[in-house]
Amino acid sequence: MKAIVLGGGRNTGPLKKTEASSYEAGITINNRPMVEYIIDVLAAMVEVETVLVVIPPGVIDPEKWSKVKTVLPGQRMMDSLIQAFEHVQHEDHVLVVASDVPLIKQEALRDFLASCQRRPADAYYSFVPKTAILARYPTTKRTYVRLQEGTVTGGNVFLIRPQVILKYRDRIEQAFALRKHPLQLSRLLGFKFLIKLLAGRLEVAEIEARVEEILGMKGAGVLSLYPEIGVDVDKPSDLALARALLTEEEKPQSI
Repeated sequence: MKAIVLGGGRNTGPLKKTEASSYEAGITINNRPMVEYIIDVLAAMVEVETVLVVIPPGVIDPEKWSKVKTVLPGQRMMDSLIQAFEHVQHEDHVLVVASDVPLIKQEALRDFLASCQRRPADAYYSFVPKTAILARYPTTKRTYVRLQEGTVTGGNVFLIRPQVILKYRDRIEQAFALRKHPLQLSRLLGFKFLIKLLAGRLEVAEIEARVEEILGMKGAGVLSLYPEIGVDVDKPSDLALARALLTEEEKPQSI
């Protein structure tokens, strides 16, 4: 399997005030670019043969990993994704991971991939229950949506058939841009979805069916109980949490 890490996003959000890096992937944790934590995990997985990192020159040294190749980012996230998928367009499915989830672990990705094997789809999208997030990271603040299955947040891990992205680029870009804005996403899906979402009665299966109607592709929501999939670093409090946890992990073990 091939994996893609999306590391071309510019540091123009809340982190810009405190972090000098031009790209979010280059923001440092323990004197390392944040994206290296994700690359380390993917490069260590026997299931992954190649890791394509969408990133500008100078942020990482790709020679540190035998599996890593770099792809220049585009102007927008979707442009970057398209450029990466053009390198793997003949693959069946490709694992896509954001560059701002430094807490991610191999077992979380393996669990997601195993869940994807349970039913066929063109694109799999992860989501995590609020209870799982708060049980592990009680101070983190995320964007949640209340569904029939419970209150969840969108994940940052996907499994996608490249041909689907290349075929439905414009429509997928619109939906992808709204993934952290559930109300706007529901408007795209239809008025009935908005009403049901506000009432907390919208089901994952209904979203999947509507996505297939709109795009002509089969999507599947994948529930993950691994909170690190849903905890990305997009504000100073997230970065402080990641730095504290990873610093603790990397402390030498006392004998």
